[in-house]
Amino acid sequence: MAPSEIALLKTCTHYFLHFVFPVFIALVFYPENWKKVYLILLATMLVDLDHLFANPIFDPSRESIGFHFLHSYYAIAVYFLMLFFRGNIRIVAIGLLFHMLTDYQDFNFWPH
Repeated sequence: MAPSEIALLKTCTHYFLHFVFPVFIALVFYPENWKKVYLILLATMLVDLDHLFANPIFDPSRESIGFHFLHSYYAIAVYFLMLFFRGNIRIVAIGLLFHMLTDYQDFNFWPH
């Protein structure tokens, strides 16, 4: 596979996991309120605002996990603890942890 094809597949996978897969999470685990849950899961992508404090803002050769403060291991531990709450906090935790998993696979499962 050519490097450009790998880059395209990596990008498509990344955005599929950020925008499309959360629909399935919402439908499977919260079928009665899936639209609200999907919007909450999408809102957790605001965690990427911490990229604005980096220079450069985007670097394809840099792993987000462990670099940006809202993608730090301490933050991920807080997101994990949020799973033990009920309601919207748990949904936010699911969205944040899934976001971290998506960013992790984006850097670690693909060649740079």
